[in-house]
Amino acid sequence: MSKVRLAIIGNGMVGHRFIEDLLDKSDASLFDITVFCEEPRKAYDRVHLSSYFSHHTAEELSLVREGFYEKHGVKVLVGERAITINRQEKVIHSSAGRTVYYDKLIMATGSYPWIPPIKGSETQDCFVYRTIEDLNAIEACARRSKRGAVVGGGLLGLEAAGALKNLGVETHVIEFAPMLMAEQLDQMGGEQLRRKIESMGVRVHTSKNTQEIVQQGNEARKTMRFADGSELEVDFIVFSTGIRPRDKLATQCGLAVAQRGGIVINDTCQTSDPDIYAIGECASWNNRVYGLVAPGYKMAQVAVDHILGSENAFEGADLSAKLKLLGV
Repeated sequence: MSKVRLAIIGNGMVGHRFIEDLLDKSDASLFDITVFCEEPRKAYDRVHLSSYFSHHTAEELSLVREGFYEKHGVKVLVGERAITINRQEKVIHSSAGRTVYYDKLIMATGSYPWIPPIKGSETQDCFVYRTIEDLNAIEACARRSKRGAVVGGGLLGLEAAGALKNLGVETHVIEFAPMLMAEQLDQMGGEQLRRKIESMGVRVHTSKNTQEIVQQGNEARKTMRFADGSELEVDFIVFSTGIRPRDKLATQCGLAVAQRGGIVINDTCQTSDPDIYAIGECASWNNRVYGLVAPGYKMAQVAVDHILGSENAFEGADLSAKLKLLGV
């Protein structure tokens, strides 16, 4: 009996969980598994990314037990990106010129940070808060800076603000909505959170629509200009203004993609091609993309069970989350 050729595009938290669950429930010898890992390191814990500033080792965040992939014969292509999928031939072409054939394909491409179309947002010392490499760049900049701003007062933005504060930088949070964490809290909860965060020394600016970021000559300092006419001078900016599903590969190979983004999946996490599954932040179920890891883990479990012939279904997920900010 020939092995099932299983390709996984993405080695983030959800892609790794899929592999763990598959190998827990079946024999590794039944599969020939190839994983495309675009980042320079294997799966790590993004949920606790801010803790990287404390211990400064990627190993502390790693989700992969030493020798785990090797023990189970899983081939991980570190630093290699899938660039095209030919569904008719069931073949993937990579950035390294590699050709990988599959019987079943798992799309676990995740999401990318979305930055609003603000003039000047592409200038030097404007960052996103997504990978270990992002955090290395932010920390290096913070060492030579006095004041930083985080654009976005949601869950991740407040965690980023806490990290900047711990780096010794005067920290400002800029939020478009009239309150922090507007999607999770009511007005009273938002006001209480604001008071708590301000008591920790983080300065909060709500109802602020950033219109332009102006670099001051050859200096590192920038001026943030807002729609209400006010301004704020900072040395660097971290954007935490939401995510968008990474569905470009799916679009290019003709898979169904939701109008608002995300690879369309059914209750068994299959895409419009029954041999291709999508899990995590790249997937759209019932026109909804889940930006939290718990729903992604559930999708991984459902996809594994379906591939192995067991009954399971994705039926939505709990959207509660915990803020990890200076003890809040």
